[in-house]
Amino acid sequence: MKFQSRPLLLLVSGPAGSGKTTLCERMTGAFPEQIRRVITCTTRPPRLGERDGVDYHFLGVEEFQRRVEASEFLEHAHVHGNLYGSLKADVHAHLDQGFDLLLNLDVQGAAKVRDVVRDDSRLRSSLVSLFLMPPDRVELQCRLKGRGLDSDENIASRLKVAEHEMLQWPHYDYCLLSADRASDFDRIRAIYLAEKMRVKN
Repeated sequence: MKFQSRPLLLLVSGPAGSGKTTLCERMTGAFPEQIRRVITCTTRPPRLGERDGVDYHFLGVEEFQRRVEASEFLEHAHVHGNLYGSLKADVHAHLDQGFDLLLNLDVQGAAKVRDVVRDDSRLRSSLVSLFLMPPDRVELQCRLKGRGLDSDENIASRLKVAEHEMLQWPHYDYCLLSADRASDFDRIRAIYLAEKMRVKN
């Protein structure tokens, strides 16, 4: 009897600036034939260089709300003045095709996914959650400033939110204390490969 690993829904979460987006990009780059990224829907405007359907599905507020009312989202949340959500159909379609999925979410979205999978045996058997913990508040502030994406006011707001988010790590399967990009990648890669060999949950 040949061993067949289960498709994984790898949920990576952490505060803004923790490095989760970079980490997810490195994982999809390292395993291009196996890992797909869930493309999130958002109502925020595209940033320079972002493409609709590649980086995000950019939706108007009315369209987003219509999909919420139609229960099309696996999770959705209001974050920093904008709406974000992951479509159930995208997640199920990729898992059904045997691909592993990377889901990059804030802690609100991660909590909603955990609620949904309690009643969805397919997703429950696939879900592996990881919280990327910043080394400390000072380092997180430096990372946010280094991105060059946010005003000082927005950075202050994100840091305040992050203080609450960093208390949520006990709700995840793994907590990875961020060090540098190379070591963070090595550790998430090790977690992924171990989960692919797991026999029992």
